[in-house]
Amino acid sequence: MTKLSIGTIGSPAFLGGPFDERMALMQRTADAGIDHLFIADHVSFHNGLGMDGIVNAATLAAMHPEMHIFIGVYLLALRHPVTVARQLSSLAISAPGRITLGVGVGGEDRHEMEVCGIDPATRGKRTNHCLTALRDLLTGQPVSYQCDFFEFEQALIKPAPEQPVPFVIGGRSTAAIRRTALYGDGWLGVWCSPKRFTDAIQEVADIAVASGRDAPAWQHGLQVWVGLDEDAARARELLAKEMQQMYQIPFEAFEKYSPYGTPEQVAEFLIPYVECGASVLNIKPCSSSDRQAIDMVAEVCELIRKEIN
Repeated sequence: MTKLSIGTIGSPAFLGGPFDERMALMQRTADAGIDHLFIADHVSFHNGLGMDGIVNAATLAAMHPEMHIFIGVYLLALRHPVTVARQLSSLAISAPGRITLGVGVGGEDRHEMEVCGIDPATRGKRTNHCLTALRDLLTGQPVSYQCDFFEFEQALIKPAPEQPVPFVIGGRSTAAIRRTALYGDGWLGVWCSPKRFTDAIQEVADIAVASGRDAPAWQHGLQVWVGLDEDAARARELLAKEMQQMYQIPFEAFEKYSPYGTPEQVAEFLIPYVECGASVLNIKPCSSSDRQAIDMVAEVCELIRKEIN
């Protein structure tokens, strides 16, 4: 299995406020043995919430010379692949080998697509074309492309990243599994059981083989919200509040796949996914403070590594 990488969210506390406090959080994260930070991407989610995944990835990468940054997941269909290729080329110069691009199609808020001029019904096909074009553009060779959504002639983006930027595809649908197999370097599961995780990555492998694709060194992962507190009831309360504010859906819809409690309880929930083949864990902690969240995610990391090594 690829080396396990366990990360936590690059929360707003890393990105705004006094710089010395932000740097202290970053150093605390690095010292705690957390492998990477991940950052979300939305243009205008429910009630106008949002954050630009690539801009924030650049900020986080500049705050520490070794921290890996996982953009997860980026709404690629809302952007033109040539401009995204330029952004990733620029980011690869300042943070070589430290960027993973997670790609998703969104869907929880169709209005987000509509305000960007994108028909939500086309977002899957558009994403597929963007992934194809983007991978070609990042080779540093001239690229021409034509499809129903965009076209360009002899686009050239240099320099190409010295180390390729992995594309990890998020989503639970059959289309997302197929997208991973044909265009991605791994699948990022969310809100699924260990069995479904196992079945999904096997489906990815089978489709890749059937398509004649030379399979990459798969980097499959799980993105998961967790509540962390020594009191399980308090952990659930913190988790439910944040998830309901974010998704505008009752927490009970997520509860089965969103663990809460002590680090031991959360680690026990996550270990089966690692045993099934997850080499990346993106842990979004809900806790009483950012510092407590970092410290408790670090405990989860330690417990998982002890169990699997």
